[in-house]
Amino acid sequence: MTAIDTLDALLRARHSCRAFLPDQVPDDVVERIVQTAGRVPSWCNSQPWQVIVTRGAETDRFRAAVTEAAQTKAPEPDMPWPEAYEGIYKSRRRTCGFQLYDAVGIAKEDREGTREQMMENYRLFGAPHVAIITSESKLGPYGAMDCGGFITAFTLAAEALGVASIPQAAVAAYAPTVRAFFDILEGRDILCAISFGYADKDHSANSFRTERAPLSEVLDWRG
Repeated sequence: MTAIDTLDALLRARHSCRAFLPDQVPDDVVERIVQTAGRVPSWCNSQPWQVIVTRGAETDRFRAAVTEAAQTKAPEPDMPWPEAYEGIYKSRRRTCGFQLYDAVGIAKEDREGTREQMMENYRLFGAPHVAIITSESKLGPYGAMDCGGFITAFTLAAEALGVASIPQAAVAAYAPTVRAFFDILEGRDILCAISFGYADKDHSANSFRTERAPLSEVLDWRG
């Protein structure tokens, strides 16, 4: 298998895991994931990402704290939320949502069921670990863009080591809660969480896969 085949296979195997087993990932495996992800490029080699990883009871304490915030507080993200999802972006978003609800047996008109499934974001889908990704605020969108590469590499390195993951912007919506819980200094933007662990492969939430846009919607040849 060539290197590009290996990469393509990892990308195809990786998916956003929405149900985890309780088993802890060994520390050395977590360290290997973070170290490998840190090989991604960044502007002027600034490497703006910082990573907080929970394990054991600390994950459960954070799970409880962010769930309470989602139930009692208004969202207050560090980074501006998208203004709108329109056109093809709205269509892709809706399709992903409907795939999830169909998989777990929630009818489109079941508002309470939809809300409960949404709250799984803050329960971290039962994951035994969560990584909080932050960037230097003064680097602005370029620091966040660099961190996006790190997040992608984190999920691929995890997949290569048999660890499932899901990046979650939803958790970053409650940035003040996250900042206070982990004592994160002002001047660092909370970009997202990555819940990770070993997938519960028998759970219905993990039974579907999203599709990717064809080249005709992405690639624009010139010349």
